[in-house]
Parts: sequence; structure tokens; C-alpha cells
Amino acid sequence: MSDAAGFGVYVHIPFCASKCDYCAFATWTDRAHLMESYLAAVEREIEQAGLPDATSVFVGGGTPSLVPAERLAALIDTIPVVEGAEITVECNPDDVDSALTTAYAAAGVNRISLGVQSMVPEVLQRLGRRHDRDNVACAVEAIRSAGIPTFNLDLIYGTVGETDDDWRSTVEQVLELEPPHISAYALTVEAGTPLAERHADHPDDDVQADRYEIVDEALTSAGLMGYEISNWARPGHECRHNGLYWSQGDYRGVGCAAHSHRAGRRWWNVRTPDRYIDLVNSGGSTEAAGEDLDEETRLFEGLELSLRTREGVPLERLDGEALPGIVERQGDRWVLTRRGRLMANEVSTHLIL
Repeated sequence: MSDAAGFGVYVHIPFCASKCDYCAFATWTDRAHLMESYLAAVEREIEQAGLPDATSVFVGGGTPSLVPAERLAALIDTIPVVEGAEITVECNPDDVDSALTTAYAAAGVNRISLGVQSMVPEVLQRLGRRHDRDNVACAVEAIRSAGIPTFNLDLIYGTVGETDDDWRSTVEQVLELEPPHISAYALTVEAGTPLAERHADHPDDDVQADRYEIVDEALTSAGLMGYEISNWARPGHECRHNGLYWSQGDYRGVGCAAHSHRAGRRWWNVRTPDRYIDLVNSGGSTEAAGEDLDEETRLFEGLELSLRTREGVPLERLDGEALPGIVERQGDRWVLTRRGRLMANEVSTHLIL
């Protein structure tokens, strides 16, 4: 794949008020007492890393909005960025008010990602989500009032007990908020989560395929164009940071469990905040492990990622004629159709290296 123009910084905030039943991320509900020492360690890692100016910053977790807004703003201020850099913070809708968004805006945050997941209370309960759906609209209003120019609403489909009408209701309600960006992900079962133990609650592939078609049709009709399998945006509101991942660009992850990539080498930090803090404070390496990708692996991964986007892959990298209805030719590229997006993993096995 072509080299991406840009450099990203990902900051991992591992604190949560409660753990969602489907979540396998490195997050903790019993480490709030470590928050200040953790943030100080992250700032120290940023300082020691000697980072180039970032074109995008993404603060994720966990629940970054649990950190006092002024404190998170101070951390963001330590990251060197280019003028006009995209700076995103993930938030729980319940945490977002005008004080928080005003502090974020003053720190240069220009994009918020809200973890909505569903607008149906019973579905939220099944997911183990604790937020109030009515706070989503309040959060959106606070974002707009603070002058933050763009935001994303994250959705999840395929929860057992969720009906087609539930899903349509969620999509319709979020569209009423006129968001510039929506991400919609199929619920996945991760080992070690409460959801993994409840076999009767595992999602059905056919149901998820139907839900994908529902959301893609609704969002496209509303003017949000799909630019990656799980992401739709109005023109100019695509997530630049995610684009860096999808184009195999360079990025540095700071904080526990954060992943980094540079020129074909990937590495990741130790998983627990306790261990991370100790290593930073003692001057030790926070790296847990890493890997160097050979040329063929990089090529395949790059094509696999590009296949998921609206850019598709070059004609010579896929026998598209053998995949009618799955891909379509657009100029000198093969691009997945809606049906093909449901089969992206299978299509990737046909890539030509």
C-alpha cells in the first residue's frame, strides 16, 4: 500500500465506571485511585518519546470522559500537533455537558465520538450499558454549543433480543440528531467477557447481515456515505485518524496496552495500568512485545484493509470477474458491493499478491 501522509497519536485511558458485557479492551472499573499517577505517566511517555507533530490524535479507552475535563485537556496539550490536526475524544453520553465540551474545545478537541450503541433501553441493558439514551441528544447539543465541528455516534447491532424494529428505531433516532458521522459495528463475542459465557446471547450471522443492510440503506439515503465497511460520513467528516490505520500509516500509542506502528514494525505496551506506571516511573521500557512484518505480509494486510474502504483494490490484485455481485469495477479498482461488504473476509482470501 502507499505510505500515508501523516502521523497519529493514540492515548489509552483505561478507566471505566462499569464494564460492558461485550468488552474485551484493557479497561478497569477498580483503578480510579490510579488516575492521576497514570495521567502523569502518560505525559512522561509522550515527553520521552520525542514525537513528530501529529496530524491526528485519538483519546480512547475505556472512558476518557471520566477524567476531569481540564485534566484531560492538559494532557492533550502536551502532544505536539500540526495546525488543523484532528483531535478526537471518546465519551460516554452521560458524562457530556457544556462544561466538558467547553474545556475540550479550548484544548483544541475538534471531534467527539459518543458511545451510543442503541437507543432502545432493553437493548442497552442486554449489552451491559449503563447510560441513559435521553442523554445522547443532550450530549449532541453540548457538542454543537461548544463549537466542536464534528462528532461520531457509535452503534452496535445484532444483540440477542433486539428486533428489526428496535434497530430501525435506533437508526431513525440517531439520524434525527443529524450526525455528520456514524459508525455501526456487528456485535462480536470476545473470549473472557460475560457475553462469551452466555451462549444463548451470541449473535446470529444472518440477523447481523440483515441489520447491516438496514443501516447502510438508511444512512446512505440520509446523505451519509459509506467510506469503510462500518463507517459512514457526510463529505469532509471522515475520520482522518482511522484513515491512517487503514492506509498503514505510522502512529504511536501511549498508555497501557496501546499499540504503535512504524515502517512495518508493530509493538504494544504492557496491559495493566499498575505495571505501566511502575515502568515509566522507573525509566524502564513500556513495550510488552512487537513484531516486524515482512514485505508480503504488509502487502496482504494493506490490500485487506483497502478492500474494506470505498477505494477498493487495484484491478490486478483481485479477479473481480469471478466475483459477480460481490465486487464492482470503478475505474481501475475493484470495490465491494453492499453484498460484498458482508463477505469481506472471504473476499480477502482471493487477493492476488
